[in-house]
Formats: sequence, C-alpha cells, structure tokens
Amino acid sequence: MARLRNEDGSKKGKVCSWCGKAEDLVKKLIAGPDDVYICDECIEVCRNNLLADDNQITESFTNSVPTPHELKEFLDQYIIGQDDAKKILSVAVYNHYKRIMNPKKQIDDVEIEKSNVLMIGPTGTGKTLLAKTLAKKLKVPFAMVDATTLTEAGYVGEDVENILLKLISNAGGNSGLAERGIVYIDEIDKIAKKGENVSLTRDVSGEGVQQGLLKIVEGTVAAVPPHGGRKHPNSELIRINTENILFICGGAFVGLDKQIARRVVEHPLGFGAEGKSTHEYKLSELYQHLHPDDLVHFGLIPEFIGRLPIVVCLDELDRDALRKIITEPKNAIVRQYQASLAFDNVKLDFTDDAIDAIADTAIKQKTGARGLRAIVERLMTDVMFDIPSLGGNNKVLITRDVVERRRNAEVEKMAA
Repeated sequence: MARLRNEDGSKKGKVCSWCGKAEDLVKKLIAGPDDVYICDECIEVCRNNLLADDNQITESFTNSVPTPHELKEFLDQYIIGQDDAKKILSVAVYNHYKRIMNPKKQIDDVEIEKSNVLMIGPTGTGKTLLAKTLAKKLKVPFAMVDATTLTEAGYVGEDVENILLKLISNAGGNSGLAERGIVYIDEIDKIAKKGENVSLTRDVSGEGVQQGLLKIVEGTVAAVPPHGGRKHPNSELIRINTENILFICGGAFVGLDKQIARRVVEHPLGFGAEGKSTHEYKLSELYQHLHPDDLVHFGLIPEFIGRLPIVVCLDELDRDALRKIITEPKNAIVRQYQASLAFDNVKLDFTDDAIDAIADTAIKQKTGARGLRAIVERLMTDVMFDIPSLGGNNKVLITRDVVERRRNAEVEKMAA
C-alpha cells in the first residue's frame, strides 16, 4: 500500500510506493489508483532505464546484424587469445540473430532451427566474459545463472523457469525484449548424471534439471512466476516464448579431456600419426576429437546434447596470454587500478617483472584470468589504505619483490 498506518490504525502521510519516501522529501508525488503513488525521482529512474542503450535493441540492429568479423573485432578488445572460440561464437551468434531478423524469409520453405552453444574450458578462461561481451555488442538483455542452484520441479531449489525471470528483469520487465536475449548457464557440467546406471533415488539436481531445461532451451512458451520461487495454481504467470532466446551453456568438464585422450590413444588414426603424445596437444586440439558419446559418458543426456549443437572449446591461458590480459584489454586490471588511483592524483606503474610475477601466481593457483583481480587486490590493499591520507601528487611502483611479498610497495612524492 502507498499509505503507512500509525499504531492506532490512522493513515500517515502519502509516500512513494516504489522507494517509500514521504511526500515532503520529494519534489512531486503523482497519484495513481488505489492509493498508489510514485515520486519524481522514481519516474526519472524508470525513464533512464527505458532510454538506456544497453537495455534495448537499436533500430540499426533491427535492420542489420553485426557481421562475424565485427563481432570478433569487438571481442578482441576485451578478451585475449581464444581466437578459434571467438570465431565459432561470432558465426553462431550472427546466424542466430540473422534468423530472428528474417522470420518470414524462408528459402524453399526450409525452416532454420535454433543452434544453442556449449562452451567447454577450464575455469578462468573467459567463458562468461565471452557471452557477456557478445550481449553488450548486440545490445540485447543478458542473464547469467548457475546450474548448481537448479533442481527438478517440486524439490528444494530453483525451478528452471527462474532463469527466464532473470532475463525478463534485466530487460526492464519487457518480455518481448527478453525473447531476443542471451542466457548463459554456468557450471553446466555440475548437473551431469551421477552415474550411467539407473538409480533407485531421483537425481533431482542432475538428470532432472537436464530434463527440465530441454523445452526452454529448444523453444517453448514458458510460464514464469513473476516473483520467482515455485509456481502456484492460482498465481499469475508471465508468458515468454524462448524460441529466439540464445542459450549458451558453459562448464569446465574436468576429466573430459582425459576421457577423449584415452579413446584417441586406442584409435589414433588422424591424431597420433605425427608421433605426438596426447599430453603435448592443447585442449582445443584435443577437443576437436570430441564426440557426443564423450559427453554422454560424462553424464549429459543425449536429448540435452542434441539441443547444444555448437561446441566451443577454450584453451588454458599460458603466461603470455595472462600478461596481455593484465595490461592490454580496455578493462584490464592494471588500467582499472591506475584509473582508480588517478582520482587521488597518484601515478601507478607496474614493472615487467611484476606483471610476470602476477601471471606466474595465477598459473600456480590454477585460477586463470579470474584470479588476477584477487592477486592484484591483495598486493594493493596497503597502498590504497595509505594513499588517501598522504595527499596527492604521488607515485607508486609495483615490482616483482612487492608481488612476491619480499617488500612493501613504497609511495614516492613526485616533483611539482
């Protein structure tokens, strides 16, 4: 209700139904039906959301989908390496949105089916960032969910339809806009069947979730509870057609490479002919020999694999790639800290040895690019604690000794 009540039941003054501010704390309060009010500040927030470029498909996108080359060039600005993965994704996304933009144009009555994507690669190799950056380029709503929170309908956990609620929310409540969005389901390998043998107990967070995802991934009109949680017979539901939503599923699939390697060693034709052993191949080279049966043995059901026809494999990041990630992208971690300290009139520099040491630490911890921020944050904590109290016009140099904790970073006063 828009009106609050005192302890004796009498009504308090008018308040905004959205933010709860009283009438005397805002410039204007606009009345609606049933004692509902909205203030000028909330109206401005709604207006900005409607006008935000990132939350709507622009007119140019409606008429022209970015080409695979344009998509890859945009990905190159934010993601280092993984060229093969970026090419495959760019083509897949281009074909998906080309299909959406030409719904009535069919050649010889051929109906083009949706092709969702499965991304396989170690943690910290850029799976989530790839999906998020593509959505940013296309200016479509994006939602990321963790498959481990999902359970089969009727059990404790989230229903698979709640994935779509997050997409609708990120589309500003616009279901039509959400129907052209991208959903990234992370940790998809964690919902693998617990075993290939039939179990007496239900696998509600494994095979049960895969079964629940089948329809919405393929394309259906789903009924979504507007406030999340479980569906109730008498509750209003949001209807959303998932036919044009692009689903990208990602996971580390730990051990899958060894499974492929064992199969390839037994049948080395076309793989071991060069005399290389399996451990000498990069992951992406090994995954070129991925067969659907490998995923079935891992624990994905055949029906679910069939709805993810495009498989993208990412390599582990080597030292050179991690060095570039630390310094080169538009949102590189070093650039972020340099920009942050610049507000305090402080110049921050990293030596080449320091960058090497940060990359080596990430490799040792096996965290990939994901762990870089934590590493830099730890070594910068003391500096960022002292800087605001020292005044401006200072310089900080981060060396290998600082990264390896052999000495603390020193703040030097620069000449005026």
